[in-house]
Amino acid sequence: MAGAVTVRPPLRVAVIGGGPGGLYAAALLRRGDPGREVTVWERNVPDDTFGFGVVLSDETLGGIADADPEVYAALRRELVRWDDIHIAHRGHLHTSTGHGFAALGRRRLLELLHARCDTLGVRLRFRAEAPPAAELAATHDLVVAADGVHSRTREAHAAAFRPALTTHRCRYIWLAADFALDAFRFEIAETEHGVMQLHAYPFSSDSSTVIVEMREEVWRAAGFDELDEAESAARCAKIFADALHGRALRSNKSAWTAFRTVVNARWSHGNTVLLGDAAHTAHFSIGSGTKLAVEDAVALAAQVDAHPGGLPDALAAYEAERRPVVESTQRAAAASLRWFEELAGQLDRPPRQFAFNLLTRSRRVTHDNLRLRDPAFTSAVETEFGCPPGTPPMFTPFRLGALTLRNRVVVSPMDMYVAEGGVPGDFHLVHLGARALGGAGLVMTEMVCVSDRGRITPGCTGLWTDAQAEAWARITAFVHAQAPGTAIGVQLGHSGRKGSTRRMWEGIDQPLPHGNWPLVAASPLPYRPGVNQTPHALDRAGLAAVREEFTAAARRAARAGFDLLELHCAHGYLLSGFLSPLTNHRTDAYGGDLAGRLRYPLEVFDAVREAWPADRPMTVRISATDWAEGGTTADDAVEIARAFAAHGADALDVSTGQVVPDERPEFGRSYQTPYADRIRSTVGIPVIAVGAISSWDDVNSLLLAGRADLCALARPHLYDPHWTLHAAAEQGYEGPAAPWPAPYRAGSRRPPTGRKDV
Repeated sequence: MAGAVTVRPPLRVAVIGGGPGGLYAAALLRRGDPGREVTVWERNVPDDTFGFGVVLSDETLGGIADADPEVYAALRRELVRWDDIHIAHRGHLHTSTGHGFAALGRRRLLELLHARCDTLGVRLRFRAEAPPAAELAATHDLVVAADGVHSRTREAHAAAFRPALTTHRCRYIWLAADFALDAFRFEIAETEHGVMQLHAYPFSSDSSTVIVEMREEVWRAAGFDELDEAESAARCAKIFADALHGRALRSNKSAWTAFRTVVNARWSHGNTVLLGDAAHTAHFSIGSGTKLAVEDAVALAAQVDAHPGGLPDALAAYEAERRPVVESTQRAAAASLRWFEELAGQLDRPPRQFAFNLLTRSRRVTHDNLRLRDPAFTSAVETEFGCPPGTPPMFTPFRLGALTLRNRVVVSPMDMYVAEGGVPGDFHLVHLGARALGGAGLVMTEMVCVSDRGRITPGCTGLWTDAQAEAWARITAFVHAQAPGTAIGVQLGHSGRKGSTRRMWEGIDQPLPHGNWPLVAASPLPYRPGVNQTPHALDRAGLAAVREEFTAAARRAARAGFDLLELHCAHGYLLSGFLSPLTNHRTDAYGGDLAGRLRYPLEVFDAVREAWPADRPMTVRISATDWAEGGTTADDAVEIARAFAAHGADALDVSTGQVVPDERPEFGRSYQTPYADRIRSTVGIPVIAVGAISSWDDVNSLLLAGRADLCALARPHLYDPHWTLHAAAEQGYEGPAAPWPAPYRAGSRRPPTGRKDV
């Protein structure tokens, strides 16, 4: 009959795994439709649980309150709350407040969820191994695989879910103390075997979770690999006796393990869906495992309720809603995890800076929101950093060699591809002049090529002729006259195997349709086999000739009036091609081990340094990782930085990637800054951080944490040439580090934007 509505029978739901995520999903699915038959399989007994306390954010609790007020009410009565974080290191104890944590015992959480499931009529089958997901899928409408990080469901259907599991470099163990800490506590122990760290927090009125973590090599050197559960607990209690007030630690089937990050290309397969740790994991240092699983449960149940009779649409909507949130959390967790993996390199920072660095390690906490949470602590960190009163960190001056920059903002080199015959024209004058007027401390040119055959595209600028140098002198003169106090730097480079291509908007890295020129490189390897031409490997004469092209360009740059010179050894261009083992296959003195691969870039650096005025600073841009197996590693980058520092580099501009086309970067906010941080803390040379730094809050956070000395931004300066001046206005700063040009002063206040401003 026309207009008839098809009534579908209630769903039959199978849940594999009785952890918090699986139980809460079962409860919500049953609550959404009491006619649904929901069964949970859990291999353990009801009161058998691993770990101790779990942390839930206010955001998670808000989602629980909306989804099931009864569960929220029960949780609220049990939660232990606190605001402070204590950071103990080298005899100093720093406290930061205003963070708002809530926790309860994992066992108690499970008891509350068991009771809720019983009330709603969910079938709980304990001590029962779930049938395989494929078998359940044949007899149920929906199978929820909440079977944890070692998910059998995920393994059985790996071809569909396409999981990627990464095991990390630290070992950790979950323990408990029979007293309640009054704050979240981080403590560092520097032992004869290496650095160990403690993460601890209360979860009831008389108990605290205690996690002890250390690098794998430290764990083995300390002999933990030979200790049983009780011995490990006793040893950890002794190491962290101060934090524990001399009290013992207890275990609960506790074992040392290495954290594994789980990522899946898909979360559903037919009518089977992954949830919680089966779908994704995030390092415990940001307290996310149970939080993410519970939030998954809320989202899954809501989407199933919103798509009656349309399960494929419901599962697709669940993944579409949750995946961006999870990926953001995983990026933050990865940054936090790496910070703790590299903890030994952070220990020599000033005490408050160390504490600030730890608090902001995941990039979830920033200078601006920490200033709101705890203004006293943040003010103390600013004072230790050297901020004058009322001055944000980004507006403190910085001395680079003999050059003093009035603030810490750099306009990053950005190729424009609009030159004619290598000569910068009116476009470059307006482009660079506008950014100089916009308040940055240092404005960098695009990569300026040292020869016509060293261009990337026909539109690249150069310094291989005196006419080009004269055109650049016009630009530097404008900057110095109209934006006094702004420095302008030149980046010199040679395209290597990535040359003779079209302009970016015509087809990035694609060869020219006609008029291509021959290429040279470290080795005869095309950038994209079958697409780009094969370069000629430079012989001794070729190496000498290119080196002379760099020195001649440096002399012209000096005459043109540039304040700083940067040697481009990144992104797969010629000098970068010598540094990476993926692009340097030479068997002579300029190949082989890292020392051999460094030889030619260092020879060029030395020659340029000699040609460049001694009173003007010189920096080097490197790719600190190739983001590809077998390529440059973070350890290599430290040694590369150390070598350039020894040869007289004033700073390292630390970028990553763009060396090989099959790279797999881990994109995210400020995603390249950990590499700059490591070089700065290990080598002791000033660094310029780059890579998706988009806000003034990011800049302030990175500087105050000691991860960078300068911050280079590209796209924000394309969006807003006056980005630095606007950053000053938004922070209420009107000091000498960000002066508005006299003709622009009338615009130094945000104009009215609507009726409310009348």
